[in-house]
Amino acid sequence: MQISDRDLYFRIERLYARYQRCIDDDELELWPNFFAEKSRYKIISSENYEQGLPLGIIDADSKSMLEDRVASIRRANIFEDHRYKHFVSAIEVTEIAGSIVSIIANYQVVRIDIRGNAMLFSVGRYKDKISFDQDPPVFLEKLVIFDNQRVDTLLALPL
Repeated sequence: MQISDRDLYFRIERLYARYQRCIDDDELELWPNFFAEKSRYKIISSENYEQGLPLGIIDADSKSMLEDRVASIRRANIFEDHRYKHFVSAIEVTEIAGSIVSIIANYQVVRIDIRGNAMLFSVGRYKDKISFDQDPPVFLEKLVIFDNQRVDTLLALPL
């Protein structure tokens, strides 16, 4: 892949911004489109991740599973109406292998309830693999490693 560092970081930043906005603006039906057909989306505690324990809160291994998750959120799950605001920082490219770029970034998600109260919902890091074989680029893997000790039972929306 022949792309300058500046252009690469710009494209990565745009991908993250669109990803965050899709979730934050409740356009969840578009969310699976950020992933390749064969991809992985996993939310796991930092404790399990660091000990090599595979159990995550969510572990989807295809775009189809993410589409099913959105359908479940829309039709089957019952939860208090709320929204998120994502903040991603310290994006760092850790490896480039052909058109596949590995990224690590910090994230913070603030949850806003129906009364307008905001609370820090989740904080941690993303370990992502992004394919630049297509435009726009897509996630081959999005590993969400959360640092908070407990997860609110209201983990309905993607992180």
